[in-house]
Amino acid sequence: MKSMTAWIVAFGVLPAAGADNQARKGDWPMWGGRPDRNMVSDETGIPAGFDIKTGENIAWTAQLGSQTYGNPVIVDGKVLVGTNNGAELREGIKGDKGVILCFDEESGKLLWQATHDKLPTGRVNDWPEQGICSAPVIENGRAYYVSNRCELVCADLEGFLDGENDGPFKDEKYAEKTDGDFIWVLDMIGTMGAFPHNLATSSPVIGGDLVFVETSNGVDEAHLNLPTPQAPSFVAVNKHTGEIVWANAAPGKNVLHGQWSSPAYGEIGGQAQVIFPGGDGWCYSFEPKTGELLWKFDLNPKDSLWELGGRGTRNNIIATPVIHDDAVFLCVGQDPEHGEGVGHLFRIDATKRGDITESGAMWHVGGKEFHRSMSTVAIKDGLCYAADLSGFLYCLDVETGKRYWRYDTMAALWGSPYVVDGKVFLGDEDGELAVLAHGKEMKELGTIDCGSSVYTTPVVSNGRMYVTSRNRLYVIKQGARLQRTE
Repeated sequence: MKSMTAWIVAFGVLPAAGADNQARKGDWPMWGGRPDRNMVSDETGIPAGFDIKTGENIAWTAQLGSQTYGNPVIVDGKVLVGTNNGAELREGIKGDKGVILCFDEESGKLLWQATHDKLPTGRVNDWPEQGICSAPVIENGRAYYVSNRCELVCADLEGFLDGENDGPFKDEKYAEKTDGDFIWVLDMIGTMGAFPHNLATSSPVIGGDLVFVETSNGVDEAHLNLPTPQAPSFVAVNKHTGEIVWANAAPGKNVLHGQWSSPAYGEIGGQAQVIFPGGDGWCYSFEPKTGELLWKFDLNPKDSLWELGGRGTRNNIIATPVIHDDAVFLCVGQDPEHGEGVGHLFRIDATKRGDITESGAMWHVGGKEFHRSMSTVAIKDGLCYAADLSGFLYCLDVETGKRYWRYDTMAALWGSPYVVDGKVFLGDEDGELAVLAHGKEMKELGTIDCGSSVYTTPVVSNGRMYVTSRNRLYVIKQGARLQRTE
């Protein structure tokens, strides 16, 4: 296997972040909507509620798998969601698989399904029934995502519906009209030696001609050893060819558990940066074209210790970094099976260089004030909304970290807050979607029953709201009336 720390090829200049990522105004083409990953939309007049029992205000709904952790993306009249094959929607494909479902945006008709068999190594690398957790990033008719097999996949947005095989794979296993059409596939296990712990989940981001993703390299089934510490954790790939441009194994033997986060991309202080959360609890920034390390920041106290089963005080990173006003906002957490514990949320000065652990913290909340979190923040009008696994939604001052209010959902939170049209939406494990007023004063507008757990984040695209529960996708009409449940 090649050296993973010096895999560099000549590359052109990167355009500004997000320059060609959105095909239409109002589309939601990736996790977070934009490369900076800020969970905010500027749409207005969007739906505020729905009723799954009566169908009131629901444009359409679709059956998903038995467990769904993938967030929806909406581009060019198509809706893509990662899930498992529990519903067996594609005739003739049976059993546990990872799938991407593509629906028609207007009608909800299933257009095609990309199918990925389970890895033969079993649950250590590809946990049963988890499906595909990666949210695709879509650009110029191509969808890029990470499969349950730890592959970075580039697929044709039209699938085989256009009657053409657009990739080099002439003997694809699933090649009917309603199947996904793969343009290129990068096997991160076979090519780079990655060892995903439980599942590969990263949602890619694009900058210029590069697609950035985490490899999910992690520990073995016993949680005692890191099988391939030399394998990269972070990788940049040519989006046209699937060739590796650079890769970095910075966390090395210090990976604590797994690596299930996603990168962010943006211009900070006049320079493009790609931000990677590391499996060692550090946040890393790289120059996108070359992979040169710009800065790194430890999100855990110096005296924190990692212990098996989450009993220690050191945490890894599951949330996605958010870039806002030359700063990076990011929190730490653990596998939810490890339970609650002390967490930390930082605002990091991303204009500094080197090891900025001591100098880069612009503010920090943690301890009794913030618990372990898997959630990505949303920033709007000087307010930062953050959620933790313990079920609390916080509204903080973006400049100082001062807390304005804290809302208790009374349930575990896996998804992230989403701000749109003067409201904050947040789904929970009990299957409720909380709706609060955006502002410095806490005001609950209502809660909505979604029927089953909401492990994902609601999004709005072209005047409609998309909410993914454990096993269904709900699409809510514009201007809907809020239904309050007691």
